[in-house]
Amino acid sequence: MVGTSEQPDGIAVRLRALRKEFGDVVAVDGVDLDVRDGEFLTLLGPSGSGKTTVLRMIAGFELPTGGTVELAGVDVTRRAPFERDVNTVFQDYALFPHMSVRENIEYGMKVRKVGRAERRERAEEALRRVRLEGYGDRKPSALSGGQRQRVALARALVNRPRVLLLDEPLGALDLKLREEMQVELKAIQRDVGITFVFVTHDQEEALTMSDRIAVFNRGRIEQVGTPSEVYESPASEFVAGFVGTSNLLTGAVAQAVLGRDGVYSVRPEKIRIDGPQGTDGEISAAGRVVEVIYAGPATRFVVDLDAGARMVAVAQNQQTSSADVAELRDKAVRLSWRPEHVIAVPAAAPQG
Repeated sequence: MVGTSEQPDGIAVRLRALRKEFGDVVAVDGVDLDVRDGEFLTLLGPSGSGKTTVLRMIAGFELPTGGTVELAGVDVTRRAPFERDVNTVFQDYALFPHMSVRENIEYGMKVRKVGRAERRERAEEALRRVRLEGYGDRKPSALSGGQRQRVALARALVNRPRVLLLDEPLGALDLKLREEMQVELKAIQRDVGITFVFVTHDQEEALTMSDRIAVFNRGRIEQVGTPSEVYESPASEFVAGFVGTSNLLTGAVAQAVLGRDGVYSVRPEKIRIDGPQGTDGEISAAGRVVEVIYAGPATRFVVDLDAGARMVAVAQNQQTSSADVAELRDKAVRLSWRPEHVIAVPAAAPQG
């Protein structure tokens, strides 16, 4: 397995009270986070939420205004990037166009005065890990976007860092290639055993690849948990709305539909479009279909409830066509779901 020995406490990266100000703007506001040895942890959030700034502070490209960064139990807060046992993979690959694939991968080792024979052996091993055997003599311009991204990954892995930082590395790829690379990247991480800290704004990408997800909002972490924990038990209204599609029932609507006050979430795939009576033992709400969005394998129905809220239901197109589902537009319907699929969302903590 590539990488160094694990720390006694199993923590590869420890952030405490991490803060970053750019003038009057607080980009990161008191972040505490532990990243475990060998895990794939994703920093997920919208643009401007602070996730990339946190990654850059781990790498040493930005110095914190306050707080500390520890790598393998060592405080590296004020150390330069080259003094940290990390490597970074960027969205734009940052490959040298005049060098071959092999020369790109060997470059960092050459700077460190690693011998030629060892450079070649480690470069070939890295190419095998990213499934690019036989591509060493090609120039980056002769490769596809996915292949160039894998070269950038091999160049980072060949230095055997304790932690690999990935800043939206799949953002420039088309959807099909991006989905393929998500599977490959997770497989590579599992194979090499290095800690990956991955930044993305794509919720589906985070759910697909991560061991755990840290959800960022306005410079703070709203929740840290496994994909299923974050999706099925959101810790805040923001997480419920940002990670996947969520129907939020609040105030008078929650009282009318659920019979209680508070903030509640129901995921679209848990909702069924029923006949006039619904099903005994389930929660139901009457409404009218205002939009039907056919997406091949599934259809999204946007429904305005009689109680006053708008909800989205998703149905698999197992025995229906686009013409079948389109007929429901403007029709009165009843939405039904099981009581256990109602998620109580904690009240928002005051910002201060």
